[in-house]
Amino acid sequence: MQKSECHRGIQMRNRLTDNCDQRTSSSAQVKHGTRVQQSKSSSSTSSPESARKLHPRPSDKLNPKTINPFGEQSRAPSAFAAIYSKGGIPCRLVHGSVKHRLQWECPPEKLPFDPLLITLAEGLRETKHPYTFVSKEGFRELLLVTGALEKAVPLLPRLIPVLKAALVHVDDEVFERGLNALVQLSVVVGPSLNDHLKHLLTSVSAGKIGEGLCLSKRLRDKKFKEAITTALQKLEQHGGSESLIIIKSKIPTYCSICC
Repeated sequence: MQKSECHRGIQMRNRLTDNCDQRTSSSAQVKHGTRVQQSKSSSSTSSPESARKLHPRPSDKLNPKTINPFGEQSRAPSAFAAIYSKGGIPCRLVHGSVKHRLQWECPPEKLPFDPLLITLAEGLRETKHPYTFVSKEGFRELLLVTGALEKAVPLLPRLIPVLKAALVHVDDEVFERGLNALVQLSVVVGPSLNDHLKHLLTSVSAGKIGEGLCLSKRLRDKKFKEAITTALQKLEQHGGSESLIIIKSKIPTYCSICC
């Protein structure tokens, strides 16, 4: 009897010892896991990427919308971005201390406008650097070459819808780039643009969210009134009296340069 009780006592002590060991082991595992998690968190915050987020570089302030062509955010690039990344645009951005410039792979006058001019016009709808600069500056420089008139006029039916897409874009900077590009085009092609003015100036989806803002609506905005009026006057100047009739038919409040 005594031996049986003694045996049960030994078993009880063994169980208590095992439970204590298990608790000690579990506590050690929890502490180890906590230290590992803290170590990972510390290494994450001390990584170069985290440091850049906490302490932005001066260049980030100069180009707040700069995009890394090889970063995660470019996994689904736009058509223009994809073409540019693959070398489909025969120029590259050169960063200067004062301003940026383009370096062409060959003289622009030797380049075919089809489809390069249209591709650059499509890039006007970009919102990230360097695509914004490459598209607007490339479009401008290409129209400055000798023989631009003969090369650009045949492309007008395909070029105008692309420019209109920029003019009705909800992003104000995209709209401004589109407006400037339209003026640059009118300087080159002159009255040849008149056949397409109605399409450009037609009010489209005014007031509908996500479908853009028409030119006449932005004209009522004080922020754009002067720029749009100046652009319309340039269109009239280079398009002649026929362009004035078209502009007045679409924007009755327009004040002619002849006034």
